[in-house]
Amino acid sequence: MDPAAIQAGSAPQAQKLGRTVLLLCGVFAAVVYVGGDILTAMLWQDYSYAHQTISELMAIGAPTRLVLVVLFSFFDALTIAFGVGVWASADGKRSLRIVGILLIVWAVVGWAGLISMPMHQRGAGVSATDVLHIADAAAIVLLILLSIGFGAAALGKGFRIYSIATIVILLVFGALTAQQGPRIAANLPTPWIGIEERVNVYVSMLWIVVLAIALLRAQPGTGANRPKVTKG
Repeated sequence: MDPAAIQAGSAPQAQKLGRTVLLLCGVFAAVVYVGGDILTAMLWQDYSYAHQTISELMAIGAPTRLVLVVLFSFFDALTIAFGVGVWASADGKRSLRIVGILLIVWAVVGWAGLISMPMHQRGAGVSATDVLHIADAAAIVLLILLSIGFGAAALGKGFRIYSIATIVILLVFGALTAQQGPRIAANLPTPWIGIEERVNVYVSMLWIVVLAIALLRAQPGTGANRPKVTKG
């Protein structure tokens, strides 16, 4: 057997394996985020999963901040790898390339906010980091919406409908969460804000998982019933 032919045949397989690992990072990232949120909420006895935000778990002085910074830093690293995988899977499709870039920027912006822009705990007043934290969160929301919007055009009608439904959920529950924001700084009760915010976050994580699985199935050689990847 010709060694050159073997080498030529192994190159596409290596590329496929590399893309597979990078795309699986999206699934792992979602698991790390959701698992980290649930774990740290359980670790802080006085924390209310239903009535407090995720940001409060990593607020200045929160007993769970260090654990969540480590776990969410891992999430951001996995999301960057996933973004690279989405880019590598674009196959010339501009919308998927944009999604890959947006995912990477999302992770970088999120990590910057995690490390240098934490909020204070309730009742501690509003400082520069609190203002920056709000701005960072707003930027992340925009990046998520853009990622889903561009991704909707890439994988056929079913994925487009699912993505649009995801955006609607994000807008509705995002508005419900935002209207209670001033009550956090004022140290007032925020009924169900934890649930409202987590609907948003978990729906976003689910979208990442669905995108990763769809792109994995769309790789050459993975079967005849692959989702259609549209041009654009």
